[in-house]
Amino acid sequence: MTTHLSHGGVTVKRRILPAAATFATTAVLLLTACGGEGDTRADDEIAGAEQGGTGKTASPSAIPSDVVKRPTIKLPGDVKNVFETWKTGDPTKDALLDDVKQRIDATDAAIVAADPEFKALSFYYEGEALAGAAEWVKGYVDDGKSITGTVRFFNPDLVMVDKDTAALAYCADETNASDKDRKTEKVEKVPASKDSYVAYNTRVQKNKQGVWQTTSLLSDRGNAKCTS
Repeated sequence: MTTHLSHGGVTVKRRILPAAATFATTAVLLLTACGGEGDTRADDEIAGAEQGGTGKTASPSAIPSDVVKRPTIKLPGDVKNVFETWKTGDPTKDALLDDVKQRIDATDAAIVAADPEFKALSFYYEGEALAGAAEWVKGYVDDGKSITGTVRFFNPDLVMVDKDTAALAYCADETNASDKDRKTEKVEKVPASKDSYVAYNTRVQKNKQGVWQTTSLLSDRGNAKCTS
């Protein structure tokens, strides 16, 4: 069974967001070329990162993240995300990873709520990535679909570009996750295959409130980095 997106693309199973803007990670990241539905390829450098010392912007005056009121995100009992080894022991990196986990949960909650303007999306996404997330949720709404099951997120590979910018690659295992019809609640089971695994390549930026927002997100279903 396939999920038909509002913009006419097709993707197997669930959870592939459209590529918001191309960017590349440093060589130590897991992914060397990640694409969205159109197999968009990464550039040689992270957008806005080190470009001979001319591309950097002044660091935002961040509010300590422990005083920022984050939105409450609740998923139904049949929707679960499991994050394996998403702890580093470094407070800054762990705060970043926690915000990315909340971003993933927020996307699922928006789909379940059938709400492309779900408040938590704009809290954890920014710019073109936010527009892509809203479009993706709208695709579910237009098709009368929701989601169910458990997704395992693993192999996070994080590189700090500077104190306010990072590149994060990770994998997702959707073998136990499916779309379902919103009215009938019929689950659309798909046999497990290499396409049940998705590689993600993201750019994350800390805003003035101290929240790590995803500003670029690329995805590649069946990528060998996540299936081997």
